[in-house]
Amino acid sequence: MNLKNTILTSTLVMGTFSMANAQEKTKPEQTEVYTPVPKVVSAKAVLTTPPSDANVLFDGKDLSKWVMTNDRDKPASWKVANGVFTVNKQGGGNIETKQSFLNYQLHIEWQVPANISGKGQGRGNSGLFLASIGKGDDGYELQILDSYQNDTYTNGQAASIYKQFVPLANPTNKPGEWNSYDIVWTAPTFNEDKSVKTPARVTVLFNGILVQDNTILKGPTQYIGDPAYRKAHGASPIKLQSHGDPSEPLSFRNIWIREL
Repeated sequence: MNLKNTILTSTLVMGTFSMANAQEKTKPEQTEVYTPVPKVVSAKAVLTTPPSDANVLFDGKDLSKWVMTNDRDKPASWKVANGVFTVNKQGGGNIETKQSFLNYQLHIEWQVPANISGKGQGRGNSGLFLASIGKGDDGYELQILDSYQNDTYTNGQAASIYKQFVPLANPTNKPGEWNSYDIVWTAPTFNEDKSVKTPARVTVLFNGILVQDNTILKGPTQYIGDPAYRKAHGASPIKLQSHGDPSEPLSFRNIWIREL
């Protein structure tokens, strides 16, 4: 190897080491924001009947349209009872839809238990991934959290696009009461070279209150570091998160979708 190649190789190795070292030093707190603080609004969950052209993803009976995220050959193992299903925090893991979707309208209702404990991000934490693009927590996350009189970083409270966009208001109902999300999702598109053609966009109504207004996403959710579109993808499942915090698990009901 000549001197020029030796210098080039050394530079690349040092550059790679520096990038890795920088990533190791990055902390989750660096992408947390605490202002603006969304205005608290009183509103009740929107309880809808699925329209005639809806694909009902949960009808209160079973999770036949859902599978485990980390092993899609396994049926969803969360508990179904009394017309709702509840996060399985005993090693169950995340669940996601069998079917993949591009652009859609989605309705989902969720409930934090009345006896919830903990605080901040450790209080009724889950997540709705509007497009699941890998195992674990890969995808675009709309935060689910008990944000009723529970302070945390505002780009991590209920109805935030997690670690990206603060919701326009906070209409979270108190524990034991139901909340609803109504979502219009526009999936990102990519060029032949896998670069972004059009970014993802989302509109969210939280208990009937507009909280994300045609928000343009910076990329999939990134817990540490800045989000970016790092890989191209097409239609994707919708995922629900088993977060693993010590508080009591959340429940869900009345989930339906209309493809657009």
